[in-house]
Amino acid sequence: MSSDPAGLDPAAAAGEPVEPEQRRSDVVVVGGGVAGLVAALECAKIGLSVTVVERQDEPGGCVGRIELDGLSLDSGAESFATRNGSVAELLESLGLADDIVTPNRAGAWLVWGPGLRAAPLPKTGVLGIPANPLGDDVRAIIGWGGAIRAYADRLMPILRIGRADSVGKLVRSRMGAAVLERLVTPISSGVYSADPMDLDLDLVAPGLNAAMTRAGSLSGGVGELVETRRAGSAVLGLRGGMHRLVDALRAELARFDAVVETGREVVELERSGATDDAGSNWRVRALGPERDLVIDARYAILAAPAQTSRRLLGQAVEGWADASDWPSAASVEIVTLVLDAPALDAAPRGTGVLVAADAEGVQAKALTHSSAKWPWLAAAANASGGSGSRHVVRLSYGRAGAANPLEGLDDEAVARLAVADASALLGVQLDAAALVASGRTAWRDALSHAALGQRARVAEFEDALAAEPGIEATGSWVAGTGLASVVPHAVEAAARIRHLAVQERQ
Repeated sequence: MSSDPAGLDPAAAAGEPVEPEQRRSDVVVVGGGVAGLVAALECAKIGLSVTVVERQDEPGGCVGRIELDGLSLDSGAESFATRNGSVAELLESLGLADDIVTPNRAGAWLVWGPGLRAAPLPKTGVLGIPANPLGDDVRAIIGWGGAIRAYADRLMPILRIGRADSVGKLVRSRMGAAVLERLVTPISSGVYSADPMDLDLDLVAPGLNAAMTRAGSLSGGVGELVETRRAGSAVLGLRGGMHRLVDALRAELARFDAVVETGREVVELERSGATDDAGSNWRVRALGPERDLVIDARYAILAAPAQTSRRLLGQAVEGWADASDWPSAASVEIVTLVLDAPALDAAPRGTGVLVAADAEGVQAKALTHSSAKWPWLAAAANASGGSGSRHVVRLSYGRAGAANPLEGLDDEAVARLAVADASALLGVQLDAAALVASGRTAWRDALSHAALGQRARVAEFEDALAAEPGIEATGSWVAGTGLASVVPHAVEAAARIRHLAVQERQ
């Protein structure tokens, strides 16, 4: 079709209605985050034609990249949990096994209170719950009074524990307010963007309910889990950044002739009602810069965020009742700084800092000293130029139930605030002259799978979807937080589509 010099369709340039582009595909995947890309690849591997439609200009979702000062940096996830081995297995299948790396084990710090007191986080704990309540590292944060109250957990009858649901309620009843507020809440906020009172224990600490029953106390149960995890690192990363996973998935999808359409928002999903030999069951309409795109597909996989996926299901599935009591998505923003700062060479606060809610004078809820956490990044940062003291620092903003402090601020104001927060949290003097480059990435639709009641909501949703063969949903809103949850869930969703496809071919 001919185009005008500006690249627009002549009809569109004249303001006339433009017919959408029509395509057929065996599988249409709505959402090009890691879940969507993994599910698409699993389907493409057996010869199904696959089209992925992604709203953003770049796929990857929460595994994104940002370019600063000649560095390709992670704008979202920068590591993965080692549990179940699914992510490492995926990386190996993509030829990236040799680039899996272990983070610096120096550990993170906690900052709290009006005077911004700071101390290393206890290393023998789970979610901040200490295995040794009387340990020096625990007392440094909660004092003798808090430690003695926490030790009372060892003296309480095991029959009073029962099966706990809420992390916050369990910690408060067994160990007291000091452990809850000083140790658990900062980790809950930094990792899950949630209040510990709203976190489901079985989702964020699998096995702890059973372990504390066996051990006879909460701290004993934590100690048992810590011992089982000592064999290796709980998290690993990828040399060059986790965003390389997205590049590798795209390359593999291209090898199987799968198509990834970016910059297109899916606005409609409906049953196509087709009865021809193509057997198309689902029709997707996506907006485009020049022409809309309509895809007729035999199978559909929804891998978009919760709000989008639930809205599309409401359009497509007769009798689908969208649950109104699902929690609201969190608003989280990551600010990445490249700094020329010799004072950071000694990694004064380890690999990062978690911030208690009562810490005065700072807006960030967490900081990662990325170039201290990942040796490969320190080498890359200093290879890019400068004084040899170049550092990469990431700050996270946005607490559950509160307005994001960056809302309404322009990039310059955000950079000034982030440098001031980094200076306060790292305990060193940083000024505007230290800033080499900065960037910000907003996540407006992060939904915590770990909230109380979310398991029941997801189970109800999946039961309803199971009655609709040929359509699947995946992604962190149903799978859980982190790549170790997302990857196997996407593989399982694709496996059900593959099974149907094989059956229909026979």
